[in-house]
Parts: sequence; structure tokens; C-alpha cells
Amino acid sequence: MTDRNAVNDIVNVASYLRRMARIQPYKRAVVVPSGRDRFGRVAYTHLTFQQLDRESDYLAYGLENAGVTRGTRTILMVKPSLEFFALTFAIFKTGAVPVVVDPGMGIRRMVSCFKESRPTAFIGIPQAHILRTLYPRFFSTVKTWITVGRRWFWGGHTLMQLRQERQEPYPPAKTQRDETAAILFTTGSTGPAKGVVYTHGVFSAQISHIKTRYGIATDEIDLPTFPLFSLFDPALGMTAVIPDMDPTRPAEVNPQKIIETINNQGVTNMFASPALLNRVGNYGKQKGIKLPSLKRVISAGAPIQPSNLEQFSAMLCTDAEIYTGYGATEAMPVASIGSKEILSETGVLSEKGYGICAGLPINGIDVRIIPISDEPLEHWSSANVITNGDVGEITVKGNLVTRNYFDRPEADRLAKIKDGDGIRHRMGDLGRIDENGRIWFYGRKNQRVITDNGTLFTISCEAIFNNHPRVFRSALVGVGPAPHQKPVICIELQPDDNGRNKEELTRDLLDLAKKNDLTGAIDTVLYPDTFPVDIRHNSKIFREKLALWAEKQLK
Repeated sequence: MTDRNAVNDIVNVASYLRRMARIQPYKRAVVVPSGRDRFGRVAYTHLTFQQLDRESDYLAYGLENAGVTRGTRTILMVKPSLEFFALTFAIFKTGAVPVVVDPGMGIRRMVSCFKESRPTAFIGIPQAHILRTLYPRFFSTVKTWITVGRRWFWGGHTLMQLRQERQEPYPPAKTQRDETAAILFTTGSTGPAKGVVYTHGVFSAQISHIKTRYGIATDEIDLPTFPLFSLFDPALGMTAVIPDMDPTRPAEVNPQKIIETINNQGVTNMFASPALLNRVGNYGKQKGIKLPSLKRVISAGAPIQPSNLEQFSAMLCTDAEIYTGYGATEAMPVASIGSKEILSETGVLSEKGYGICAGLPINGIDVRIIPISDEPLEHWSSANVITNGDVGEITVKGNLVTRNYFDRPEADRLAKIKDGDGIRHRMGDLGRIDENGRIWFYGRKNQRVITDNGTLFTISCEAIFNNHPRVFRSALVGVGPAPHQKPVICIELQPDDNGRNKEELTRDLLDLAKKNDLTGAIDTVLYPDTFPVDIRHNSKIFREKLALWAEKQLK
């Protein structure tokens, strides 16, 4: 007899693609812009679900012959394209483990992440292969090299050479639910980048939660402006339309191209960072543009301001909505809230310093708040839970929560708590849960400012200063060692502000601070020329760098 539990434990994320290829073989799975004709119209190329499934089979056969098999850690450096999708699912089918690093973190940090993952295979476009010649010691463990495109002066295989057309479908590896499916590195925006171990079970849970929370149907068309999230589309049965943009620089996107793609393809769903929404929304507002096909927009990666939501919402039809998702590479998505609730209720509270509402936990994800501590917590105890709505550290438990980092035992000690048979993840974020069960975000734990008179939280304090019309954004930093830090507020002016009368503005801002209990202890205002922010979202402020700058200014 077959062991039913053993069968249920066999999960391979590539099976979702094969299922969709059976259900809707002729629907477009991936659509990619391929240039413009002589009239300036965009030309597109695509693969149907059936074609994508077959193409990934052909590549899986070739990868297996090249030695990329079950458990092979494989660097994947391919731009969003038809090959990117086919390769990713081919890797999953073989049971190999793609290693994915955000190129927006910078080349030096990126190759350091690759070295840490100890890969034995490398798949990349020609420009990516140049890295192996510039940083050879970072790739000393790689045995199999594959070039997507023209191979130049280096050795190894080309993707075209590996591709094997066969009649019989490739048999996907019978991977276990808890078996490693991928290693995804965090951006390292608030600390060292770490490789998060994703299992096939975690991917499966994410697909289920995303589909249920947002009511995504298989007849939808998505515009994923973040490449990693585009991989969910084939599993969800959505058509993925790859935008004409540099995915590492969403704040510099050409809004006309985004709008053109939405209208050309009848896009119903869009995933976008707050920076992209702000740029496109500002353009759309100026031009009076509407996007009637869009049913929903999902934004994540950084907090989004109510003004940004209001601006982009003006382009949508009545029933459409923008959803902000809360989570991290280690656990995503954890919670979500719609723009209508933010604009009608929670946004006003955020402006008063009550934090940013992240919404209700998704589909039963267990979210608890514990006292703020920088020490490890080995075993979970409900006695640790804060239940009165005070601010503490957010922890989560559920089937989409990752269990560990790759080869980072100390990081595991600090971020993971044993909870029965499962693992509870410490998000490293500060927050509270209100009387309605909603999560409110107050900032990163390691960016809180600890003074002689108490602890200040970045998001709540900054909100008070952001109310001033001349302030584009602000950043609270602590100068000196805790617990005797001096709180300093750094101000970035509106883009059209000429910077005059800063003395008068400083008086206004300090008056604002004195009128609020949250900010009464802040008596120093500084004006950096620009804020150091992450390239990916242009929203995550590197407060640690600002603190060092502020310290120099005060000497």
C-alpha cells in the first residue's frame, strides 16, 4: 500500500505550471516586449502555458545532462525574459536549487552573497559571466557554467546547446515539502544580506495565500514590476506581462511605458513598489489618465504614504483598489490592507504618530507581539506575549514562514524561536496589534532610538514632521551609544523646495515636536543634501548611514 502521508509530503513547485498547462494550454503564460515597429508600436513575443511547460522540460533534460540535478545550488543571473521563466521552472523540475540575489544591492555585495551560498552551477547572460573573470575567487566552487546567449571567451555550455526537444514530458523530481527549493538573499538594507532557505512547501503555501487573499482568478493578466514576484504568475494561472523597465531602478521608470503596457495588454493586476506607484501616479494625475482594466494593485517592499495611494487611486475605476502587503523575505505575505480602509480610517491615525497599519494577518497566519529585546529567544512561551496593544517586536508563525537561513546559525538564533513542532520568526520590526486584530508597524527594531528618557520609534516620530508641507520625508536617527543616544531628525525637502529660510523651517518643526508627546525630546534638526536609500524601492532609508553623517555634523 502507498503511504498517504509520504505522497502528501511530495511537493514540487513546478507542478503548478504543469497543472495550468493542462487546464489552459493555449492561454498566454508570459508576454515580453520585443521592440517597436516602424510606426512606434510595441511588438510582443510570448509563450503559452503549454509552450512554457514544454520549454522548461527541454531545458530540464539539458540541465540534468550538464550535471544540474537535485540539490545543485545554481546561481541564476538572467534578465526578465522568456528564458528566465523557462529556466526557473526547469531548475525546479530537476530539483536543483536556484540562488537568487537582488542586483540592486551592488556588485561587490552581490558576489559576496554568491560566494556564501557555495554554488556549483552558474547560469547567466554574457554580462553576468564577466563577473566570474573579475571576481574568480568568489566562484571557486562552481563546476558547471551555462551562458544564456552568445558565449564569449569563457568556457562552459550555452543554453542553446543544452536544450533537448523530446516527446515525453520531463519527470519532475519528487521533492519533499521540507526540501530546499531556492535560496533567496535579503536585500541587506538594515543589516548583512542573508540567504533565506525556501522550501517547496513554503512556495506552495505562498501561492495558496496570495490567491485566496486577493481573489486572483486564472483569467487575469499581471504586470509584475519586480522579477521575483513574476514567478508566482504561472503557478496562479495569470499571464505575466514583463514591463519595459530596469527592475533595479523602479523610481526612475518611464511612466508612459508602464501605462502603455497596461492598456496594450488589458492588465488586471499589477505588483509595484511605492516608488514606482509614486512616479506613475504623479504622471497620471498630471495627464488625467485612467486605467480601466486594472482590478487591483499590490504594493510591498516599503511603507507607502496615504498621499501616494490617493494619487494613484485617481487613475483607477471605482471597484479597483490598491493593497499594501506586509512581510519580509523570511515570511511573506503576513498581512494586507486595502487603500480604501487606509484613506478612510487608518491613514489619519498614521499621520498622528500611531504607526502604519499593515492590516489583518492573512488567512490565519499567527502574529504575536513580544517585548523588545536584542537577545535570542530559544523557546516560545505565550507568557512572553504583549496583549494590551503596547509596542513590541512582531513575530509570525505559519506554513509560509521560512525555518532558517543558509549557513547562518547565529542569525537563526537571533531570528528564530522554536514553537512546538514549528518555527516562529522574529520579523525585526516593531509594532502593535489593535482591538480589531490589525497590525501597526512602528519601524525596524535596530533603528529605534534609545535615550535617557525612553525609546523613540522611527515611523511614529517621523510622521509628525512629515505633516509639514515643506517636508518630503524625514528620518529619525540616534547619535551616540545606547542607552544615551541623542535623537536627531533629518529632513529631506520637497523636490521643488529651494531650501531658503531653513532657520524659520527649523523653528516650525521644533514647535511641531514640542506639541506632541512622541517627539517632545527631539531638539535637533539637520538637512542632508539627499537621503541614502535602497536602489530597489527608493523608500527604505539607510538610517544607520544618516546617523554617522549626523554625528559628524554635531561635532
